[in-house]
Order: sequence, then structure tokens, then C-alpha cells
Amino acid sequence: MTQRPDPDLLILGGGLAGSLIALAFAALRPEVRLLLVEQDDVIGGNHIWSFFDGDVAPQDRWLVDPLITHRWPLGHDVRFPGHARRLDTPYNSIASPRLDAHVRAVLGDSILTGAPVTKVAPMQITVALTQEINARAVIDARGAGDLSTLDCGWQKFVGHALQLDAPHGLDRPVIMDATVDQIDGYRFVYLLPWDDHTIFVEDTYYSDTPDLNVPAIDARIAAYAAAKGWQGRVVHREQGVLPVVHGGDFDRYWPKDDPVARAGVRAGLFQPMTGYSLPDAVRFARWLADQPLDTLPAATRAYAARHWRSGGYYRLLGKMLFGAAQPMERWRIFDRFYRLSPDLIQRFYAGRSTLTDRARILCGRPPVPIRDAMRTLLKSSAR
Repeated sequence: MTQRPDPDLLILGGGLAGSLIALAFAALRPEVRLLLVEQDDVIGGNHIWSFFDGDVAPQDRWLVDPLITHRWPLGHDVRFPGHARRLDTPYNSIASPRLDAHVRAVLGDSILTGAPVTKVAPMQITVALTQEINARAVIDARGAGDLSTLDCGWQKFVGHALQLDAPHGLDRPVIMDATVDQIDGYRFVYLLPWDDHTIFVEDTYYSDTPDLNVPAIDARIAAYAAAKGWQGRVVHREQGVLPVVHGGDFDRYWPKDDPVARAGVRAGLFQPMTGYSLPDAVRFARWLADQPLDTLPAATRAYAARHWRSGGYYRLLGKMLFGAAQPMERWRIFDRFYRLSPDLIQRFYAGRSTLTDRARILCGRPPVPIRDAMRTLLKSSAR
């Protein structure tokens, strides 16, 4: 590897969280020499991140707008048995090739790819067993930490981008099509029309296990497309498993004696009920760029601990979903939720639910058996 001066800040992990931190520092603190270290050869892996307009504060849009691959200003749809709805909130998607290209254009040679990190300390890392790199500060954004310390359900998915022989006829995303057969928990299909002839079809499950039967889901996607009359070829594939955290111990997930700063999912910075991380990644990157480098370990842990405490309500909802609802009946919870006000729905996804929102989501007749709901509430360990 080429020798280079030691940086001020080492960012480990070139996913969404690490990339946004690097972009925020490059724009707001260009005097800080940083190095973004990624074990793979590309930034961002093979992934699509999406967000509603209301998820990112207007003053922070500069950080994500250059990354947007597709934007749908007309809003989005949801579909449930006996209930369909159109919501006007615009929707956006970021594809990893755009993230990779933009980060490389901004950071230049402040990126080290193909570099597996084998040892991490607060001011030093070891790459590929032998190369040591020193810095004033290190922040670890390499995906999830020890999820065995948390109580999790799972949101898992397989997605195919289809290049069709004829137009698909959609002018906006379908965030949830839950009219499909309910299999392995709450199942829905997610549709992103990239252009008239290209559509991304993702088969998603809120499941009790992280097991992902890719061949079976591939076949279901093909059957779904065939039922719509869509014929063509697969031009892109992706898959993933996200934790839906409904309990656990933050101090075990991030022990107090761990001296290395963290970011992203490794810090627990995501909406617990959805696994949705982009709004938190943007807020955290902007916050971090204002912090002194020598305070990052304590400051980032304190930030993450506050986030964990604020997420207790969402963990409670997750416990209701996985503890009180029968797997094949979980769709009823989302069906009821999507009958509420658009502003409430928007704040929920952004992790900004008000006290009134929280009461409204829980009030009324629950879409799960009352006895099971009460048992779950009484046993709740949300913290």
C-alpha cells in the first residue's frame, strides 16, 4: 500500500454512515485530514437507500442531494387488502454507485479501499494484519455491532431491478403492497419505478428469524412480476437483513469501557421499529462535524445513549409487533397505521413522533388480540 501522512481522523467503513461523516467533514472542516477506510473495493457496497423529503431537515439537504439517483415528487402509494392510499410526500433513492462516485470525487485520495481492518484502537488501526495507521481520532462505522445483546425481529429482503419489454405503468413508488400472500411474518412488495421500462421490485418480510431463502424469494418476485404482466430481464440484484430492535441492553451493545468512537448501526443509530438509518446518519454526521476530535469516544457514546433512551417507544411498538401479533396477521398493524394522518406517518419514519402521535398510534381498538397486547405491554423491557 502507498505510504501517506497520518490523518487527523480515521473513518472505518465506507457505508452510508461513514460516507456521510466524511462528506460533512470535507465540507465543514476541510482543515481536518481524514481517511475513509473500506474493506471492499467500492464505497457503499450494493445497496439502495431511500428517504422521504421530511426525513432530512432542509438545512441538511446539501449533504444528500448530490447522492440522489431517483426522485419522485408526486409522492407514493401503499396497498393493503381492502385499503389503498396515495400520500403526497415526495420520495428519494440513493444507489450505491452514485454514492461511490460522489465520495470519490469529493475525497480524492483520502480513501483507502480493499483494506480490511484487523485491529482498532482509539488513535490507531491495523490494516491487513501488518500496516499501522495513526490518527488523532478513530470512528468505527463498520455495520452492526454485537446484535446478540439486543432483542431483535428482522426486516429482510431480496430486490430485483427489472428491465421490461413494455412500460410498467407506475408513476410513483409503492412503499408497501401487502396484498400478496402473507409468508414468514408480515410480507409486502416494495416498488420503485426508475424509468418507464425499469422497475425495482423488492420482496420484504418482518420475520422472527434472519434466515433469507433467496431462491424462494427470487421465485416469488418472478411470480409477482408475471402476475402484473411484466416481462423482461433482471439487471440488478440486492438483498439484506436489518434488525428491528424491541429490547436489549445498550451497555452490553456498547460497553462503557470500549474506548473507540462509533457511528451508524454500530452505534445503534437507527429507527428501532423499521431499521431505517438514513435520517439518523444525516443528523449524526452534521452533529459530529462540530465536535472536537479528542472528545469523540465519550461524545459519540453519550449521543448514542440518548438515542437509545429516546427510542423506547419504538421498541415498545416492535415488541407489540413481534410479541402480540400472530405472524400472518402482522399486516393489520401496518394497515391501521397507514390510515392515520400523513404528517404523523412522516414523523414516525423520521423517528420524530410527538407525544400526541404516540398516543394516537396506540389509542383505539388494537389490531392484535387485546389479551396478547396487554401481556406484551406488561412484560415490556423497552429501555
